[in-house]
Order: sequence, then C-alpha cells, then structure tokens
Amino acid sequence: MKKIIYTLMAAGALFLGSCNSDDNNTTPEGENPQPDAPTAASLLLNSIAADGGTPYDANNPALSFTDAQNVFIPSVLGIDFRVDRNVVPAGPTARFPMFQGWETLPSGERREGYYVITEASDSDLAEELGVIYAPRMAEAIGSGGEQNSQWTDDGRLIFEGSVDFSPTRSLTAGAASPDGALVGFPPAQVTPGAIADANWSSYVVIPDSNIINNAQLVENSTGIHDRIPNPNGNGQAQEDDFNNPNLAIDQASVVMQLLDGWQDGKPYYFHIVTDTSDPGPATIELGVYAPRLNNLPVFGLFPGGSMLPFSPTANGRTFDNGDGLGVQGLNSASLSDRQVQDPTNTFPIDPSDTRYAPMWDAHITEFTVPEADRPILTSFGQINQLLDQGILIPFRGNANPSPLENMLSDALTATGAIINCPVITQPEASVIGTQIGAPRNQ
Repeated sequence: MKKIIYTLMAAGALFLGSCNSDDNNTTPEGENPQPDAPTAASLLLNSIAADGGTPYDANNPALSFTDAQNVFIPSVLGIDFRVDRNVVPAGPTARFPMFQGWETLPSGERREGYYVITEASDSDLAEELGVIYAPRMAEAIGSGGEQNSQWTDDGRLIFEGSVDFSPTRSLTAGAASPDGALVGFPPAQVTPGAIADANWSSYVVIPDSNIINNAQLVENSTGIHDRIPNPNGNGQAQEDDFNNPNLAIDQASVVMQLLDGWQDGKPYYFHIVTDTSDPGPATIELGVYAPRLNNLPVFGLFPGGSMLPFSPTANGRTFDNGDGLGVQGLNSASLSDRQVQDPTNTFPIDPSDTRYAPMWDAHITEFTVPEADRPILTSFGQINQLLDQGILIPFRGNANPSPLENMLSDALTATGAIINCPVITQPEASVIGTQIGAPRNQ
C-alpha cells in the first residue's frame, strides 16, 4: 500500500502560494538600547496599560485560583469552564491579555500586530508576566527555529517575521485505507487558515538576552486567528472578522477557544493551539502553519531538545459508546465540520513539571483492533501497555523509522510534526460548568 504521509508537505507548498501581505505603511519608531528581563516585563506590562487593558500584577493578582481550578497561567483574565456545546457552542474558552507589536514583512516594511504570551524561559520574567515558566524553551536558541526581536522606543516588540491570516481554512477528509483501518485521517486535502512566512516563529528571543517568550500573533491587518471563536453562536471560527467581540483591541484582551486532552488518566487538559510546523495539524486544529518551527531541536528526543512528546491517535473512537469518555482521534477531528470535535490527544506531563515545554512533538499511534474495541487513550502508561499488546502500533505515516531516546516510550516514533499547545488549566470535574473572572470582553 502506498505509504500515507502525515505531514502532507507537498499539499502545504501549494497553499504557501496563496499567501499575500496586506501591508500597513505605518511604521514603529526607532529602536533603543535593549533592556534586561525585569525591564522587559515592565515594558510589556506598561504597553498593556497604555492600550486600555489590565496589566498583570504579580504582587496583587486580579484573580485567585483554587487548587481544583488548577490554572497554570495566572495572568488570564477569565476562564469559561463550561463544556456543554448545547449551552456554549464554542466550548471552554479563556481570555488573555493581548500585546501590540510589529511584524516585519518580507519586503522589510513593518505591520502592526497583536499577540499573546503564554510561557517564558526565564523564571523572573514568567513570574512578572504571569505566564508559565518553561526553561527548556531556551534550548531552541541558535537552532534556527526561534526568531529574534527588537524593541521600539515605546517598548513594543518588533518581530522578524509575519503571519498571513487571510487564507480560508478547508479540509477534505481522507478516504478509507485499503485495509479499512484508517478513515478520515490523513486528510485528502488541507488548507491552513493562517500561514507564517519563513521568518516567523512563536519562540521569540527577547532582545539582547537568552530568554525566549512563547508569543503568538492573533490579529493583524490580514485577519484573526482561527482559535478566536465565532460570536454568532455556532461554535465555529469566523474568518477574518475584525468586528468579532472576542478580540478587543481597546481592552488589550482576546478570548480563545480551548481544546481538551488527557494526561495521567485525567481529562480536561485544556490548552490552545497557536502554530504548528506542518499544514496538516495546522488545518485540523485551527493553528498557524509556521514552517520555521521545523528547525527546533530535536524530534523524538526527551528529555533532550526543546520539545515534549505527545500522542494523538490516527484512528480513535468516533462514537460515544456510553462510558462517558466521548470520542477521540485525528480521524474524528478530520471528519467533523469546522473542527467542532477536538482530537483530545494524550499528554505526558503538565506545566508544574519544569521539563514541560509548549512545543509538542507528535508521536501518533494507530489502533489495530475494530473501532468498537478501541478504548479512549488517557495516559502514556496505558499507551505503552497497548503498544506491548499490539492493540496499538506507531502510525504507519510517522516520518521517523525508529524511536529515539525517550523516557516516556521506547516504542513510539515521531511524525516530524510540531504543535505549539500552551496548557492553560487542568481542572477537577467539580469545576466543569463554572466560570471565573471575566471570560468575555466587556
């Protein structure tokens, strides 16, 4: 059988041709000498205040989270923990502080853009900004998978690259494989809803430092990020809607849709998808296709490199069998309309572990048993047991032929696809159905 390649890079190359830049001729003011980390935090927080938002105050945070809410990013302005899409069609969401900066277009011109920060590789900066401390991100420096930045004289970051949000996302589910094991995934055709240029990476090096922020653009003159939910009540993204109330430039805040997942046998591993190194997952999970991420070190390794392994399944259960665990799989997500169904992937650790990094190295599994016999995958321990039993195998489209040194699994292989999935919260079941803070822009 013809080998099914997950990365779909040939198709992705076609979509790169559709990129266009809607130049903004307004340019930032000149650059000043670069500050240290504490000053960097002050500049970023001051910009939030100048833009009409609420800057995070580490000494007097606006929100106090309980152990049951288990929130990893204390600067979030509110979280909607409701998961019933009959009540909230977008599902769970979080509202983030939003920073204004400048992109650099391939022409050299600069364009205004807005972004969120979810992690920092420096503990002081992470504490001051109210984001996750993820020291392993610093391993990306010098790899070519990061991007550098500069300051304007009013304390705004200038990025080396840019993102085009104008493409219209589309996905055509794949036909059944000849043996019938795979249906829907890999997709037959993908068009990401946003495409970054060759200079863009969300691993942004703070000027004149060895500190990386995980910073993702969510709006510019070409459109908005597809993870900003549609306000019209159908739970789907709305293409390039500058009037979307979930993006509030005058309040320096943005609401983003959370994806569910499993970790250590527990559900509600709520995260966002920002950008990915491959057009396939970028389309399936409504992220930005950012090919520069392919330069990050190193596929398949853990704890080495700057990434963490996680495990989607190619052909999980597409129906709820009554056990209350729902459905799962890249196939389920590919078959659903406009990504209403998330893949609910399986993750090894949470951000309380300093080995955590927001860039996840996909190790896809494939079931060998009929769909009715496929369990929901809830932990790496379960995955390894099913691999030993032959109920799971590494996905036949994984790019790497053999596993590398990986303390989480000695059987799984890596696809070669990276997905940026900052983890926001993993609440207990008692929290589901509640809200905290201001989950919506006012």
